[in-house]
Amino acid sequence: MSSRSAPVRTVRIGLTGPIGCGKSTVARRLEDLGAVVIDADQVAREVTAPGTPGHDAILERFGGTVTGDSGVLDRAALARIVFVDPAALHDLEGIVHPLVRPAIEAHIRWAEEHRAPGVVVEAIRLVEGGLAAVCDVVVLVTCRREDQLARLAARGVDPDDAGRRIAAQAGLVERVRSSVEPIVIDTTGPEERTVRLVEELWEQLLAARGPSEGMRQDHR
Repeated sequence: MSSRSAPVRTVRIGLTGPIGCGKSTVARRLEDLGAVVIDADQVAREVTAPGTPGHDAILERFGGTVTGDSGVLDRAALARIVFVDPAALHDLEGIVHPLVRPAIEAHIRWAEEHRAPGVVVEAIRLVEGGLAAVCDVVVLVTCRREDQLARLAARGVDPDDAGRRIAAQAGLVERVRSSVEPIVIDTTGPEERTVRLVEELWEQLLAARGPSEGMRQDHR
């Protein structure tokens, strides 16, 4: 008589952190290691593309201030509004989050059906959008403000614009910490150090196939 091992469970990893702190670097390395990466921003663009109910709802709320010459959503104009207006951001999230979550859950199911070792949900508003609740573990990416500003400058972001974007996310780290007990990866310093930390974390997650209290600690 032969026996077969039970299928190994896909690890669900929530990935969040302020702009310019290295989420994309962490996500890329996890993808290289075999994880399926779901970018919540990309999903949000898909569910608010022209012709979708999400697109129509945004235009109904914000009107001509966020439409281009073609009459479709101008995402840059929308971003300029919500970065400085918390009420507008709240309204936008009220439209987008209910659409994004089921789409992301469908991507997660696909990854699990294909027996991916891990699936990563990369989202700035991981907690606010209810996505942390569907993850086994949350990874919070942080860094020094000097590194954050330098990385945004390297992307060509104007210093004033960088300041506004950082200010719009004020309190993100504290909100995550107050809602879940995250694994923290501090990406301050060279990228090689961050990659090493990600590789170490990946090995731990695969070995445990899910979060344990012993793994919920800062990685510095």
